Amino acid sequence: MDWTLRFDEQVASELPEVRIECDEPMSRHTSFRVGGPARRMAFPKCSAELEKLYQLADAASTLVIGRGSNLLVADEGLDRLVISTEQMNQIYLGQDENTIVAEAGVPLARLAEFAAKQGLTGLEFAHGIPGSVGGAVCMNAGAYDGVMRDVVQSVSVLFPEKGIQTLSCEEMNFGYRHSLLTEQPEAIAVSAVFRLQKGDEETIREKMRELMARRKSSQPLEYPSAGSFFKRPEGHFAGALIQQCGLKGLTVGGAQISEKHAGFLLNIGGATCADIMELCNQVQKRVYEETGVHLEREVKLVK
Repeated sequence: MDWTLRFDEQVASELPEVRIECDEPMSRHTSFRVGGPARRMAFPKCSAELEKLYQLADAASTLVIGRGSNLLVADEGLDRLVISTEQMNQIYLGQDENTIVAEAGVPLARLAEFAAKQGLTGLEFAHGIPGSVGGAVCMNAGAYDGVMRDVVQSVSVLFPEKGIQTLSCEEMNFGYRHSLLTEQPEAIAVSAVFRLQKGDEETIREKMRELMARRKSSQPLEYPSAGSFFKRPEGHFAGALIQQCGLKGLTVGGAQISEKHAGFLLNIGGATCADIMELCNQVQKRVYEETGVHLEREVKLVK
């Protein structure tokens, strides 16, 4: 029996209120605006629904996404269940002083705005990052000298065999674009507690405006992309190496190396996953030949 038939029957019986889409184009759910259809896509509204979906599906093949800002999905689509956390978007003050609790689907911009309104400082760096809490915690997302590790107190994580457990910042094993969740991709961040510091709201907002202005002046925000495509090589900057090799503007189909910031691969119109990966391969090859540095993708390819 096709797995979708069994899944549809179980969801109809046990999770009738959960929105399920069939053959949902992933291009609608990734910042690259690229990707073929997912056989099934589910939109749980709470952790209990997420946990139940995990039980009904094969957790090893299930893909959980937030805003899809660090994903590149294959053109042929995904023969699996994709779970979106976009409706898991509750945010509120924590029990401990100067803490905020946010579910996995909360956009980072909204989290930073909420913190500013409370007069809590520490999340200004996250205001312009286009992801959500779950993905940011998984990747230890950061910008402008700030990273999730600096502000996360604890994370509620769903493990397929153990259920939901709360891990401390130390237990999350944060590193550069790394955490326990990148080591165990079947484990999913459900929510996080952020510990911040008291500050002045207007000072916080001014810092957010300053960082956003820097972002707009240096990054090609007018085109679909996944942000910085490559990880920062030790002792180097990926964008600088790509520019040094004369690759700004290099184009494959609808994919292009940004003229504004060489660390960005863009969808300038009609790009496919194949276009982007071919461009990635050409960049990696050229940079390695000319500098001896291997560029590692920061963007995750799923197929």
